[in-house]
Amino acid sequence: MTAAPVIEVEDLWLKRNGEEILEGINLRIMPGDVYAIIGPNGGGKTTLLKVILGLIPPDRGTVRILGGQPREKRHLLGYVPQLRTFDFHYPISVREMVLSGLLGRKTGILKTFTAADTMLADKALATMGISHLAGRAIRDLSGGEQQRVVIARALVGDPQVLLLDEPTVFVDAPTETQFYDILGNLARTMTIVMVTHDIGVIVSHVTKVACLNRRLFTHDSRELTEDMIQGAYQCPVDIIAHGHPHRVLREHEKEE
Repeated sequence: MTAAPVIEVEDLWLKRNGEEILEGINLRIMPGDVYAIIGPNGGGKTTLLKVILGLIPPDRGTVRILGGQPREKRHLLGYVPQLRTFDFHYPISVREMVLSGLLGRKTGILKTFTAADTMLADKALATMGISHLAGRAIRDLSGGEQQRVVIARALVGDPQVLLLDEPTVFVDAPTETQFYDILGNLARTMTIVMVTHDIGVIVSHVTKVACLNRRLFTHDSRELTEDMIQGAYQCPVDIIAHGHPHRVLREHEKEE
């Protein structure tokens, strides 16, 4: 029996201020995928993630998450927005930051956390290898450590799908390498969707890749083709890999 899609988007359109943001998007993400979505700034990548999360309703088309509506299934999704959206100067500990990932499940005015919640937070910290940082102030951590905390925050609810928006934009090269190691470990237990600008390295770390610039260009594999890139970027693009420019990542996979 063929597995059902984890995420299924059909003929999705979205307009804002009279301008088309997403045009006729069709997307199927299967269990176990590590799916990368690349494309130019302003191409609709972050908006598409928010539509999948149910935060923005489309004008037309459908989104199904694990067979249901996005809002019904949001508790099964972990979301890591761009790091710049967080105020890391706020006086909060690492454990408190991770616990805040459970706030959406709390009811009532006080929204207090239980001992069970703390156990979930500590499990997420252990998964990210940062249990020793639990009592530290988030503002005192390095960029790489803060990134791990933000991912732990998304994992605290034990999601089936992890959505990441430009997760390596504000980290250095060594931290980026650590991030992809973490991604490989997480991919053993969940489906991952990652918006990124980092064309040069994704082919080594993902199972499928698509280009988005209002329209989605993909052929359901990990290979970036010249047609996909030129369709999304509307111009020829040279990709630098191992210090050598070339047009498509098919050649990159042969260079080792």
